Amino acid sequence: MLNRTPLYKTHVALQGRLVDFAGWEMPIQFAGILAEVRTVRSQLGLFDVSHMGRIWLTGSDAIRILNWLTTADVSSLRVSRAKYTLICNDKGGIIDDGILYRLGEEKYLLICNASNRAKVWAVLTAARDKQFNSVELDDLTTTIGMIALQGPFANEAMNDFAPGIVEALRPFQIRRAEILGQSMLVARTGYTGEDGFEIMPESTVCPEVWYGLVERGAAPCGLGSRDILRLEAGLLLHGSDMDETVNPFEAGLDRFVFTEKESMSSASFHTVLKHGINKKLVGFLMVDRGVPRHGFDIIKGETIVGVVTSGGYSPSLDSYIGLGYVPIEAASPGTLIHISVRGRLVEAQVTTLPFYTRRKS
Repeated sequence: MLNRTPLYKTHVALQGRLVDFAGWEMPIQFAGILAEVRTVRSQLGLFDVSHMGRIWLTGSDAIRILNWLTTADVSSLRVSRAKYTLICNDKGGIIDDGILYRLGEEKYLLICNASNRAKVWAVLTAARDKQFNSVELDDLTTTIGMIALQGPFANEAMNDFAPGIVEALRPFQIRRAEILGQSMLVARTGYTGEDGFEIMPESTVCPEVWYGLVERGAAPCGLGSRDILRLEAGLLLHGSDMDETVNPFEAGLDRFVFTEKESMSSASFHTVLKHGINKKLVGFLMVDRGVPRHGFDIIKGETIVGVVTSGGYSPSLDSYIGLGYVPIEAASPGTLIHISVRGRLVEAQVTTLPFYTRRKS
C-alpha cells in the first residue's frame, strides 16, 4: 500500500490526479501541468511536499556528524539559517541532496528526498552508532507535514496568513511562527526558482493550513508542474540528474562542496580536484523541434557522447529544454549537439544555467 500525506483526502476532494511517486500517493496535477507552471510563474502556487523526509538531529555531536556526512561547512551555518547540501559516499558519489537548517545551538533539520529517505536514515544511524554517539536522530516525516507556497504573490499571501513572518525571513532562513493558533516552522526556501515559503505544520493541522492559503489566492499544484519549474530554474533532481555514479563536480555542484574539512568524501574530492573530470552536466536548448526525454542519447558528430537526464517543454521560455552529461570538450555554452528523438537527430545548443531566472521585485 502506498504512503499517504496528511493532505491525501484534500487532494481527492480537489480532484487531483494521484500517482505513485517514490512510494507515496501524490497529486501529479490539478488544473493541468502547464497551466500550473504558468500560475506559479505569474501568481501563486501551492504544493504538498510532505512526502519529503524530515529528520531532526539534536545533541553535541549533531554538528560533527553533519560535517562528516554532508558537503557543507556546517560549522559556519548560523542558527535560523539554511544551506543546500549533498550527502556523498566515500567515492564521492551523490547519495542524496537536500536542505540543512540550523534550528538551535545543537539542533538541526535535514530535508531529504522521499526516494532516498531510508538510505539517508541508514547512513545517519550507521555514522551515529560508529563514532557520533552524542546525537539523537528523529524521523518526523509522518508527524510533521510540509507545504510549499511559491510565486510572485507569496509574500503578500504569507504576510496576510502570518503577519510579520515575511519581514523576519530572508531567503534561506527559518523561523517559528504562530499560524492558526499553533507554532510551526516556516522557511523561505523552495524548488521552483520563485520566491516562496515552506511551512511545516503538525500533520493534523495541514488541511487547515492548505485551505487557509487557498483562500488567500494560492492555486493547488502537483508534482508535474514542480518538475518543470525546477528544470527551468536549473535545479537538479536526484535519481535523474545525479546519483551515486556521479560526483558533485561532474554535476556542476562543486560550489556546494567545502573541501577544507575531513569528511566521508573528502579523500575522493581531493582526487577529483587533482585529476579533474571527464564529463559534466550541461543545459541545452532545442534548436529544432523535438522533445528531449530522460534516457535519449546525446550525439556529437557521429558519436553518442551522453544521455539526457531531464527534459521537456518550458512554458516560461516557450522552448524545449534539457539537461545531460557530455564530455568536457562539448560542455561549453554555444556548442552544437544533437538529441536522438525516437530515432531522429534533432539539433540542440548547450547553454548556461539556469534557463529561467525570476524577476527581482
